[in-house]
Amino acid sequence: MPDTKRDIISKLQKDILLWEGFKPPQAGHADTFGLGPIEAAFPNGVFPVSALHELICPTPEQSAATSGFIAGILGTLMKQGGTCLWIGSSRKLFPSSLSTFNIEPDRVIFIDLKRERDVLWVTEEALKCEGLTAVISELQDINIAQSRRLQLAVESSKVTGFILRTDIYKAKTSTCVARWRISPIPSETEDGLPGVGFPRWQVELLKVRNGNPGVWRIEWAGRSFVSVDEKAIAHEALERRAG
Repeated sequence: MPDTKRDIISKLQKDILLWEGFKPPQAGHADTFGLGPIEAAFPNGVFPVSALHELICPTPEQSAATSGFIAGILGTLMKQGGTCLWIGSSRKLFPSSLSTFNIEPDRVIFIDLKRERDVLWVTEEALKCEGLTAVISELQDINIAQSRRLQLAVESSKVTGFILRTDIYKAKTSTCVARWRISPIPSETEDGLPGVGFPRWQVELLKVRNGNPGVWRIEWAGRSFVSVDEKAIAHEALERRAG
């Protein structure tokens, strides 16, 4: 293939990734969410912002785990300031718990609505608002046309959107850049101490545009995400040295 055609195709691929929310890594700047090997699954190894993510959470346990996982991501997204909207019809999240994930609760505005169609309408309008950092919306279902409208909104406003889809039987094709499933897994206390350990999740990246789906286990270690497997390897190495 002539160099000119190759250059044109390469430029188009880079432009498409930018439109879809995949940013190239900046030289000398670590733009990371602390997700370790999960981030490596995305194009350019960068978590996609200014894009729409879909999270499947049909059970109360998965909904709680998903809320915690998103809160950890929001802690990074909102590090430089900004406001987030959390929209739904059956909110169960305790706002003060967000401080566990380095988020000031008063920077998250909760909008509680009764009808699903109202949740969808408010979500679209919120995603058009350039003054917001992120929008989380709890929806039972969303079709391809609706998701396309939401994706167009984030491409224009550069807001990062998270759709929490609660009806697994209606999981259809969507324009979201990634589809996730977050499940809780047992925590472990430090060095056998009593009490409850840090929250842990099994993170499944079911679909990612131009990336590599996979399954990982991560923990929220007080201030950031930590890979459970990497933590176990490091702990074993420490024990070997001590022994």
